[in-house]
This record gives sequence, C-alpha cells and structure tokens, in this order.
Amino acid sequence: MHYGSYRFTCTLLDNALLPSFRGSTFRGAFGVALKNVVCALRRNSCDGCLLFGRCIYARTFEIQRHAPEAQRTRVVTPPHPYIIRSPFVEPTRMSAGDEFSFDLILLGEANEWLPYFICAFDAMENSGIGKKIERHRSRFAVTSVTVGDTTVYDAMGKTIRPGRLSHDVPPPTEGAAGDGTLTVTFTTPLRLKNDNRFSGTLPFELLQRAVLRRVSALHAAFGDGDPPLDYRGLVAAAGKVDILSSTLQWQDWRRWSNRQDDEMSLGGLIGVITYRGAVGRFLPLMEQARLFHLGKQTSFGLGAFDYGWLPTEGA
Repeated sequence: MHYGSYRFTCTLLDNALLPSFRGSTFRGAFGVALKNVVCALRRNSCDGCLLFGRCIYARTFEIQRHAPEAQRTRVVTPPHPYIIRSPFVEPTRMSAGDEFSFDLILLGEANEWLPYFICAFDAMENSGIGKKIERHRSRFAVTSVTVGDTTVYDAMGKTIRPGRLSHDVPPPTEGAAGDGTLTVTFTTPLRLKNDNRFSGTLPFELLQRAVLRRVSALHAAFGDGDPPLDYRGLVAAAGKVDILSSTLQWQDWRRWSNRQDDEMSLGGLIGVITYRGAVGRFLPLMEQARLFHLGKQTSFGLGAFDYGWLPTEGA
C-alpha cells in the first residue's frame, strides 16, 4: 500500500478565527473545492453521472457508494484515502500574513491525484476557512507543498513536481513476543465506540481491536487485501495486558461546519496511557496505526497518537 505525507504551508490573507482542531475546518471545504476542480459536467449531484466510476472526487469522498459491492455490504464504512493531520491547539485568533501548516496523508492510488488536491486547496483561497468575520470566512493561499526537503509545489512559480514521492507500507506482521511497558500518547481526540457507545476508558483489548480494524481495512481497500494475521489470537492476548497508569480524559471540542454554517460538538480521549504485559507482539501493528490514526473522523485528523515501549529487563 502506497503512503505519502505532504506538508502544506499556507499564508492567511485575512484575519482569522480558527477552531482548536483545524483539520475539521479543511475537510468540508476540501470536498467542495475538489468537486469544483474535477467535475467535468458541473453537476450539483453525482446521481446518475456517467463519469462516477472514474471520478477522483467520488473516489475520495463518495466512498460508500463508490466501493465494490462486497465492501458496501460490510457494517464498517470503507475508509477514506486521505487524512488531514493538524495539531490540536486552543482556539486562536490569527492575523493576515500569519503562516500555518498541515499534512495531507494520501493512501493507495490517491497519491497519484496529488496535483488535483493541490489545485483544490489552492482554489479554496477565495471561499475561505474558519468562522465568519464581518460576514466572510478568512482567505488563505497555499505557498508550498513539501515532502521532507523536497518541494512538490511552489506557489511562486506555479509548478508541481512530477513523479511519485510516496513509499510502500507492507502488510503488518506480528512482533516478537516480549514483556514490557507500552506508553501511548493521544495528541488529537480519540473517538472509539464500545458496545455502540463512545468509550471513556481504553483497555488494551479495545485499543488493539481498533488497531486491527483500521490496519486491515486500509490494506484491504488500498493494498493487497486483509493482512494474514491471527486476529483472534491477538485479541485474546491483548485482553491479558494490564493498564499501569492513565491520564486519559474525555475532552469536548467544537467543530465549525461550513455546510451547516454552525458549530458541532464532538469529543474524544486525550492524554497518556501506559500498559504493562506481553506487548512486544503488538509493536508492528502500533507502528502502522501510528501512521493512519484510530477511531472515528480520522479523515480530518482525529485519533493521532505516538507511542514508546520499554522491554522488561531480562525479557
């Protein structure tokens, strides 16, 4: 499965009031802008469109309808091929001329559509983002897109570098058995359901069920199929790992919906949790999930985390 991470650097053209989590701000505006960029027939609705099966907009946003029949019948919605990764910060008033950045993560063939995505974000300049100030959203300009030290897009020259800059993520395997402590830090809210309710706790088994769902769904949709893992054995082993300490808290936050022109209340777990037990087996899975985020609303960056592990001495 191809994985690419592209850093967008932008400059505000107006004063702005952005929410605490900016990934949600971009998500809705991105969809509208992408449709405007790629829709050849200029239709308001995709229903009955002859180009639907080949449309980049449909394959990015209309994932449930575009997925093969086998995937549409699953309980779990097929995953989006993108993640907008942005830091979780306090609501901030920003001034014209201020810079901000975010990462656009692309999966599978979506990496080939990067020029269209750059054009879409560039086209968002006039529609703006964030809460309205004096009846208008705040305009911004994409100044550059980079991968590491490589410039993909330069606004000054209006050029996009040809060629693919993504890399291959192979199917995950199980790690070597080993006892130790695993510390997981959630940097954006994690929204996980347990028994059809959002959970305020995070037993290791619940975490690993989410990891397995996320990793297997992405490889099935954008890679070579479900990874050959011992799912039942992994879940059973995860149930034997204990929580050593936790500072996880449920944090509510408000998302501004451009479509509804109103605020929406969401929430999730933020903080640090440490597990103790036979966690070595799960490390390759955790490494892949770290790239892809976990839980609900991953497409606009929720469920971002980092982790560290310390083997038990002599294990």
